[in-house]
Amino acid sequence: MDYGKFRYEEAQKLKESRKKTTHVTVKEVKFRPKIGKGDFDTKVRHMRDFLEDGHKVKVTLQFRGREVAHPELGAKILDAAIEQLGSIAKVETQARLEGRNMTMVLSPDKKPVKKSSDRDEPQESAPVVENVVQPEEILEEISEVQE
Repeated sequence: MDYGKFRYEEAQKLKESRKKTTHVTVKEVKFRPKIGKGDFDTKVRHMRDFLEDGHKVKVTLQFRGREVAHPELGAKILDAAIEQLGSIAKVETQARLEGRNMTMVLSPDKKPVKKSSDRDEPQESAPVVENVVQPEEILEEISEVQE
């Protein structure tokens, strides 16, 4: 075997091993303590899409001015986001306050699922769970505390 053939085979092995690797990227979603319900739902939906694609999500909650005096309001928002994501996300790094930002990292609980192009299959509805605190209730509590 000559050296040129050896180098070619090594290059092919490297190329094949690179095909099998997955690149996990970290996507960031930023919240504010006074976020509205519609904005909250939209950002959680984006987080769900990122997690289903296999990305990690860094959730940042930014405080301004006197908002930093009430980190419990931020923790409630982050807890509501985790609750809405349900079983598709697991908390990799717990929420912690770093200066004026509270950050938390979520990772997908399972391997990324390939999105199928055929939509003919009926989708299952989510099971109804009682006695669960809804994000609207949390946002109402936050607005009451702020007043």
